[in-house]
Amino acid sequence: MARNKWLSLISQMARYGVVGVINNLLGYLIYLAITWLWLDPKLAVTLLYPIGATTAYFGHAKYAFTYQGNPGQGMLRYIVSHLLGYAINVSLLYVFTDRLGFAHQGVQIFAIVAVGGVLYLLFRYWVFPANFDNHENR
Repeated sequence: MARNKWLSLISQMARYGVVGVINNLLGYLIYLAITWLWLDPKLAVTLLYPIGATTAYFGHAKYAFTYQGNPGQGMLRYIVSHLLGYAINVSLLYVFTDRLGFAHQGVQIFAIVAVGGVLYLLFRYWVFPANFDNHENR
């Protein structure tokens, strides 16, 4: 990969990370508060996940991936990607918390990172693919 392509990739990953850290830090703090107060961890993720995904869409589409493609197609693929992310997140909570007895707080931190990695790949190659190619050619 040429130097410009590497720099473009690193820049995109950094922008994705900024959006993800801001969005997930706030979401995780809310998750901790509501699970501490009363709510089951999987129900908390079920309620918070769509809110976080929706708010992050604008940051990912406009800032991280500078998407200029078909908004409808991008949004549909974004939703499908997040449905997969949600399934991974809840599955990790179920297996590691309910079955193996790990503390849900730590499992959720791991889930945020794992799902973030899966989503980055889906966003880059499937949800917002056209613009990355255009950005590399600049």
